[in-house]
Amino acid sequence: MTSNKRNDEAVQRLYSISESIYKQLERGEIPKMTLPLRTKANIKFDKKSSVWKYGKQKGARSAKRVRGAMMLLRTSYMLEFIQEMIESDRSSTLRESYYISEGWGKAKFNSQDESNMLAEDLEIVTQCMREDFKLRPEEDGARVIGDLNLVETDRRGRLKALNCRDDVGDSGYGIPYNVEKEKLKLSSTSAKFVIAVETGGMFDRLVENGFDETEDAVLVHLKGQPARSTRRFIKRLNDEMKLPVVVFTDCDPWSFRIYASVAYGAIKTAHLSEYLATPSAEFIGITASDIEAYDLPTDKLTDMDIRALNAELKDPRFNTGYWHNEIELMLKMGKKAEQQALAKYGLDYVTNTYLPEKLNELGLMRK
Repeated sequence: MTSNKRNDEAVQRLYSISESIYKQLERGEIPKMTLPLRTKANIKFDKKSSVWKYGKQKGARSAKRVRGAMMLLRTSYMLEFIQEMIESDRSSTLRESYYISEGWGKAKFNSQDESNMLAEDLEIVTQCMREDFKLRPEEDGARVIGDLNLVETDRRGRLKALNCRDDVGDSGYGIPYNVEKEKLKLSSTSAKFVIAVETGGMFDRLVENGFDETEDAVLVHLKGQPARSTRRFIKRLNDEMKLPVVVFTDCDPWSFRIYASVAYGAIKTAHLSEYLATPSAEFIGITASDIEAYDLPTDKLTDMDIRALNAELKDPRFNTGYWHNEIELMLKMGKKAEQQALAKYGLDYVTNTYLPEKLNELGLMRK
């Protein structure tokens, strides 16, 4: 976890924030920090790039008000903390950065939401990532299994080459929080595509059935709503290794949003969507049509599910005939289903029948 050019660049950009505040004070001005408004109204779905982006509306953290002054004070403390971490080759979790502020006197954060918000503000202003600031999320990345060769730089700066099938156990390779080239080099693969799987149970089923070997696939466990490192790793596989990406989830509105976050990005990370999202990703999860075609066991939609599905009908990420037809059919049926519902036909059905049929439609099955 050594310092690199990305960390050095982050320090320079953070320093420019401090310099800007200092110069404003020197000129006798009330200091402020300008950044895009982080409101839903200022987040647009960019049709050209197929990802969420911030609009042109700007706001300011100004010392004119007490709240703004406190945020600028916390920013100064945070800048110093980040610089110290990079210089000493240390890192902290977002939670630790919140507790670090207990030593900042009156500038301490009132809640972790405030410290998280500041980390995101710094990402937006500097156009760096919090990983470049040595700030780590609490959650870790997902698991990977498949014929993928990579080289990881370990915590002592040593290079470790491994294959994500031959050199790992059944649990697979664990994606680190930082998956940039300085930390993780993707070397080679014989795989034909990536299949990102929502649930751990289904990931383990595909592993046990040898689906990565029989179909030349890289399997990635999303662990529900995927961590940033997982989405970034998938995007790198798509961009650098030229591997098509398919997403296999349950049939419910929350699972559809998991797919959307992989493919198009999420509102919360709109400032990083082009960096995290894989717009070419295809959905091969369970659908309302599948419930009928495969006669799958179901559960009843809850009121919350229904509200979420209706919201998705207005979501630009689902603004296609395919999604509108599936969501409307689902609302009409009043049913949802899990990936594991395919076990109705046996433990091999998902790898012998369901996935081959879905992947054949996309031309991804081995000839």
